[in-house]
Amino acid sequence: MKLRTLILGLCSTSALAFAAHAESITIATVNNGDMVRMQKLTDDFTKANPDIQLNWVTLEENVLRERVTTDIATKGGQYDVMTIGTYEVPIWAKQSWLLPLDKLGDDYDAKDIIPAIAGGLSVDGKLYAAPFYGESSFVMYRKDLMEKAGLKMPDAPTWDFIKQAADKMTDRANGVNGVCLRGKAGWGENMAFLTAMSNSFGARWFDENWKPQFDQPEWKKTLQFYVDLMKADGPEGASSNGFNENLALFQQGKCGMWIDATVAASFVSDPKNSTVADKVGYALAPDNGLGKRGNWLWAWSLAIPAGTKKADAAEKFVSWATSKHYAELVASKEGWANVPPGTRSSLYANPEYQKAAPFAKMTLDSINAADPTHPTVKPVPYVGVQFVAIPEFQGLGTTVGQLFSAALAGQSSVDDALKQAQDAATAAMTEGGYIK
Repeated sequence: MKLRTLILGLCSTSALAFAAHAESITIATVNNGDMVRMQKLTDDFTKANPDIQLNWVTLEENVLRERVTTDIATKGGQYDVMTIGTYEVPIWAKQSWLLPLDKLGDDYDAKDIIPAIAGGLSVDGKLYAAPFYGESSFVMYRKDLMEKAGLKMPDAPTWDFIKQAADKMTDRANGVNGVCLRGKAGWGENMAFLTAMSNSFGARWFDENWKPQFDQPEWKKTLQFYVDLMKADGPEGASSNGFNENLALFQQGKCGMWIDATVAASFVSDPKNSTVADKVGYALAPDNGLGKRGNWLWAWSLAIPAGTKKADAAEKFVSWATSKHYAELVASKEGWANVPPGTRSSLYANPEYQKAAPFAKMTLDSINAADPTHPTVKPVPYVGVQFVAIPEFQGLGTTVGQLFSAALAGQSSVDDALKQAQDAATAAMTEGGYIK
């Protein structure tokens, strides 16, 4: 008995000594379902890396963005891994706030990352964040209502077709709106949709010299088309509707078409929550024949701040969480339909995933149709598809979103909204030193 006690005591002492030498890294992440699932699966990581302990800081999206931005700008060193979006990566990398990810491992296969996603997370050919999941936007539509209207949705529709179909699908007597689109003000709400839409109309936020372009005809065509379409065929109170509101409307059978994030496909096709689950079809976001479609590009990604003192351990974790191995781990525990989407080409070549996700091909095609380094028809000095990757965009984008939401609500004219947007953008770019 004494010998057993002595052995146990020695083991405990060894374990304590090992724990004392283990390196601890702190990971800041967003409180969404995919990230919560990742935390539950990290035993797989710690078994392979017993010398690394993981500490989690899980926050709501707006709080997370505020905390990590403050920490990285001040080189606070509070976090070793940060969950950030496609908007932040090029800005922070150019400020030398992020470390390049060049030690992800021989079996990581960075070339498998979908090129459009990798492009949004790279600067000068170097990857500065590894994508956890990615998305674009596309058309989700009711196949039964399209057939009733005597139309067939093309895989690659034009805006004129969307207008034609919306007019025919609108049935106010039965509570059916021909189309549901974002109207709620915000740089990540209505302006994500409208900026992506404007690209397909040949518009741009700024010219090559950073002069705002809201006084140009391309923006007038974009905003006028949007307002007219929504007034004729959109839901009542559309200026208050964002992603969640339109999702609910579509699931309840109140939208003929909805143009929004590709990740919504799993929700609208889920028979547990959607009354039209067996009637949904998918198509690329519309265009006007100018070479750009009205779809965006986004990824939640893991990055390593330059202020960390534990870069090697942090990069091991980033590699694990964004690897092919992790996708297979999720599939084995939760099923292929729950694997984080939109990051790796190999996932979309996997027959098991294709079977579990009938919208997989259109999602991949949509992601590939977006080019963050050349987002517009005419040349621009910025990167980003549904945003402009400059620090001033968050504030300016929300201001413009409020003006355009007011135009949709009938509180101002399209011309007045565009004039005020031009004035606001000019003031912001002058104050920021972009123009004189």
